[in-house]
Amino acid sequence: MLKPASRTAAMVAACRAAETEDGGACNDPWARHMVDAGAYEMARAYAEGFPAFQLWIAVRTAFLDEQVRRHIERGCRQIVILGAGFDSRAARLSAPDVRFFEVDTPGTQAEKRERVQRISGYPQLAATYVTCNFESQSFVEQLVGAGFDTTAPAFIIWEGVSYYLSESAVRNTLTRIAEELAPDTVVAFDFLPLRIVQAGSGTGVRESVELVRSVGEPFIFGINYVIPLLYDCGFRRARQLTFDEAWLSLSGRYDRDNMFRFQFIALASVAYPVTV
Repeated sequence: MLKPASRTAAMVAACRAAETEDGGACNDPWARHMVDAGAYEMARAYAEGFPAFQLWIAVRTAFLDEQVRRHIERGCRQIVILGAGFDSRAARLSAPDVRFFEVDTPGTQAEKRERVQRISGYPQLAATYVTCNFESQSFVEQLVGAGFDTTAPAFIIWEGVSYYLSESAVRNTLTRIAEELAPDTVVAFDFLPLRIVQAGSGTGVRESVELVRSVGEPFIFGINYVIPLLYDCGFRRARQLTFDEAWLSLSGRYDRDNMFRFQFIALASVAYPVTV
């Protein structure tokens, strides 16, 4: 029996849909077709503790969208969405001769594919779907089996995933990218500091942590400074930035009330210079 689709992945898609409908920081016209009322309700409940949550998701989406465009412009022809959830970048950011690989667990991917098949106008062949049981299968081997070329550079998005894994699983994933893929490959991922994962003090922190735990997807991994870990995993080009920095690069604005300074995005490569 397949495990059910990720509830937090659906919640994130609901945030993208709401932000798009509000004319906000990201533009994902497909998101609203992929989620149900329960996902919107969960997003509203999360935002009660973390009022900037919808904007946080939108900033993450828009920042990583811009990174996809940059890497396609530099000649990268393989985009991997690792732990894809209800992602729509293959439909939104497609380009000639560029392949998008969506890698996820069987349950989440099955529901995503079922939903997009019902969406009028959705480009059904935009993504190459790669099913992976991350507990027992190598995502690299699964990618290769789907036509991925490990000798050519790729841009890998690992979005909204790291904090649900153990540190050993995070290290294993990053080490595989560094050791088994082309050295010009770049991985981009977000992560949380320890105080959030440990449900420390702060407006809405405990409530937010309890909500994801209540749906069976608790926060597990947190780290305050990721550069030493990336070095240990084999990367020699790396950058850590706050969501404040990402928002500033996108909008030219800094808004202290957004509470962005406690979330981070990392960019890393073995050999390619990483830039914002």
